[in-house]
Amino acid sequence: MKSVLENRPALAAEVEKVAEVAGYLWQKGWAERNGGNITVNITEYVDDEIKALPAISEVFPIGTTLPYLKGCYFYCKGTNMRMRDLARRPMENGSIIRILEDCASYVIIADNHVKPTSELPSHLSVHNYLIGKGSPYKASVHTHPIELVAMSHNPKYLEKDVVTKLLWSMIPETKAFCPRGLGIVPYTLPGSVELADATIAELDDYDVVMWEKHGIFAVDCDVMQAFDQIDVLNKSALIYIASKSMGFEPEGMSEEQMREMSVAFNLPK
Repeated sequence: MKSVLENRPALAAEVEKVAEVAGYLWQKGWAERNGGNITVNITEYVDDEIKALPAISEVFPIGTTLPYLKGCYFYCKGTNMRMRDLARRPMENGSIIRILEDCASYVIIADNHVKPTSELPSHLSVHNYLIGKGSPYKASVHTHPIELVAMSHNPKYLEKDVVTKLLWSMIPETKAFCPRGLGIVPYTLPGSVELADATIAELDDYDVVMWEKHGIFAVDCDVMQAFDQIDVLNKSALIYIASKSMGFEPEGMSEEQMREMSVAFNLPK
């Protein structure tokens, strides 16, 4: 069967980025079994020939109405699929879907009959929010970074911006590359509408959100940039935990040092 990616280098490059990130998530130990999800808005890469493709699945309800997604196309990791397999064969372990005219359902159009992640309604709700606010962000990544999830088990890190300021202080690059910090969502049932709503509320102020005792959800212009934000934040968590394991509380950058860096790099204060 001919792949929809053939002779479409821009679309193929976006899917290849997803595959590359999936490999990183597996290598880091952040994607056990079928853990984690990736969804990318690929509408800008869809040509008339793809738009004319018939559905290869039944019509699936999203479970909510998302008006800004009418006629949009997404590449999605498949349900019960493993990141390590997606890294090697992205179109066998993921699929391209079309949002239908009612904005409340979708069909699979390529390449196989791989139903998207069970958390698709949450991801699509976020994309609907991003389009609605005019954001350039097209990618969402959910994964389970070990050190950040471990920190979420301590109630003191769940207070607003406590963990953000701690992680920013560990190494200058963290604030430079994650200038909006880390939002917090208290434990909520995975895949639920409540989790999606709570995440969207945090995305007003943050690009990366920590789900208590569960994982991280990040959005950005493409999947690689979303991954980079998570990677940088988790590096800071590793530095903090390494210091603690050596028997001392890390000093961290001072408020003055962080303000100085914010001015020098034109970052939010």
